[in-house]
Amino acid sequence: MYSPPPHSKQLMVSFPDEHVMLLTLNRPQSRNAMTPQMQRDLETVLDWFSEESGLWVAIVTGAGKLFCAGADLVEWNKDQQSGKIEEQERLTANRNGFGSISRRQLIKPLIAAVNGGAHGGGTEIVLNCDLVVAGEDAKFALPEVKRGVVAGAGGIPRLFQIAGHHIAAEMLLTGKTVSASEAHKRFGFVNKVVPSSEVVLEAIRVAQSIVANSPDAVQCTKHALLLSQKYNPEEAFLKSTFSAESNRVYKGGNIKEGLKAFIEKRSPAWKNPSKL
Repeated sequence: MYSPPPHSKQLMVSFPDEHVMLLTLNRPQSRNAMTPQMQRDLETVLDWFSEESGLWVAIVTGAGKLFCAGADLVEWNKDQQSGKIEEQERLTANRNGFGSISRRQLIKPLIAAVNGGAHGGGTEIVLNCDLVVAGEDAKFALPEVKRGVVAGAGGIPRLFQIAGHHIAAEMLLTGKTVSASEAHKRFGFVNKVVPSSEVVLEAIRVAQSIVANSPDAVQCTKHALLLSQKYNPEEAFLKSTFSAESNRVYKGGNIKEGLKAFIEKRSPAWKNPSKL
C-alpha cells in the first residue's frame, strides 16, 4: 500500500486507515527522549509523507507511558562539559526544529496523540501540531529554565500565539507542569481530553473526520493558517488567495466533485491532490 523510506526501530510507521499515517516514537525505556537517530528518522519519513499524494493526515504518538521526554539531557550535558557549545548555530540550522516537527511548516494536518505527557522538546512538538488529543493523565511542561537552558525549538513564540503573553509566561518562566485539563481549558493547546486508553483511537477518529473532506481544500486551508502566523490578516489573505495551493483548489477536479456531489445529494469521491 505505502512504502515509507528506511528508518530505524526508534520510529514505528503504520497506516491505521486510508490516507492516514501513524508515527510512534519507540524508545519507551528512555521515555521516548529524542536521539539524533530518531530525529533523522522523523526527518526522512515526514519529508516522504509531505510528498506522498495518497497520505493526507499524520498522527504522532509515543510508545509506552510517555509521549516524549524531550532532549536527552545526559548527552547534552556531555556536549556542554566537553566545550561543544555551538547551540545557536545548531538550533537555526535545524530548519524543522526538535524531532523534525517543532518548526516544520507542513501543509498537511498533523495530530498529536499524547499519552502520559510531554516535557521540554516533546511539548514543543505538541505546540506545532494542528490538533492535540491528550489522555486524562497527561502532563505538559517546558521546564528548560530549571536546567539553565531555553525552550529554543519554536515553543516560545508558538505558546505566546496560542495562550497570550501572561499565560505563556506562567508556564515558560516558572517551568511548571500543567495537567491535560489545564492545557485544554486554560492554556488552549489541547483540543480533546479522553481516557488514556483511547488517545490513539480518538486521534484516528479526528483524522478520519479530516480525510472525509477534500484534501486540496484542507491543505490550502492549512497553508492559510501557516501564513496567518507570519502576516497580518490582509497580507495573509492575499498570499493565500494567489498561492499554488489555492490555484490547485480552484482549477482542480475535487472542487467540481464536491459541488456536483452536493447537487446530487451524495458523498463526494475525492481524488489525491496533484503535485504542486
